[in-house]
Amino acid sequence: MPYTPGRRILVLTHTGREDAISAALQATRMFAEEGLVTVMLEQDVAAIRAAAGDPPEFAPETLGVDCELEDITLGLVLGGDGSVLRAADFVRGYNVPLLAVNLGHVGFLAESERTDLHRTVQAIASESYVVIERMALDVVVHVEGREVARTWALNEASVEKSHRERMLEVVVSVDNSPLTSFGCDGVVLATPTGSTAYAFSAGGPVVWPSVEALLCVPISAHALFTRPLVVGPRSTIGVDVLTRTRETGVLWCDGRRTVELPPQARVEVSRSAEPVRLARLNPTPFAERLVRKFRLPTDGWRGPVTAQERAGVLHEVETVEPRHAGPRPDVVEPATMPLSVPSPADIQRHRDRGARHPGEDA
Repeated sequence: MPYTPGRRILVLTHTGREDAISAALQATRMFAEEGLVTVMLEQDVAAIRAAAGDPPEFAPETLGVDCELEDITLGLVLGGDGSVLRAADFVRGYNVPLLAVNLGHVGFLAESERTDLHRTVQAIASESYVVIERMALDVVVHVEGREVARTWALNEASVEKSHRERMLEVVVSVDNSPLTSFGCDGVVLATPTGSTAYAFSAGGPVVWPSVEALLCVPISAHALFTRPLVVGPRSTIGVDVLTRTRETGVLWCDGRRTVELPPQARVEVSRSAEPVRLARLNPTPFAERLVRKFRLPTDGWRGPVTAQERAGVLHEVETVEPRHAGPRPDVVEPATMPLSVPSPADIQRHRDRGARHPGEDA
């Protein structure tokens, strides 16, 4: 597919890392060779020039000076998942898709690795990518019935205790119906995308990104019923901070945006109408991504079922009735010995013997 000359690509990088600065310089040079325009933040341009000695071939446009976010075609993120979360927050509301090159550790949100940067730039130039949408969360904080904060999250919104030495008392509700209350270190409210992040560390399930659902995962809860919950995408999950201990809480959204939670504060989380747009180069199955990122063992797998195997002879499936529904054998009385019943005379002799020989085992 031919590319459109002059398309602007926003490059967002972690300028505190030498490998990220090197990747940004390389990407800028390759974009120029492909006829694309690199756009960067003003502070990133200054940091790279200071670190790299002001290379003459490094001449990107500056966002807010030469162009605006409305002019951006795609955002290239150089870094780990934290960099992707920062980039998603930065382009929120502008419909800009993001493509991440992993320079971090796990990099679940990244599409390619550092060694594939050249191929990634070529794919961007030829528009050989597809844009997918990931569910995000709307997060609202109420205090005494009054809305005090409104924000969003891609991975999770976590309600956590403010002080290490105390528990946070909360009550969880779903669609305005109270469910359970308990003391805990916190509660993670996550999207399927965030199920492999903080919610995963708290013991929550891994949810495929194609599943539309909301997760509620307690953190170190002191109660019997504190299992992770998975609710529908049209539900609203609420977490109320109780006044039993007068302990305050704190709300963290994607580990970046924070709101203090006094007693009687309520956090409500629901599906956002604005998803996050991510660019994908390859339609890699999520299971394959899980195996690669977590280095899961797959020894013993024999591969998918072939067409020849599917066309083979089907064996009849045996139906086994429960034991109580089958024929019952004749009832046989158990072999028992008759119990002797002492007469009043026997009982009196026993008492007389005890009186004559106290302490003797009868």
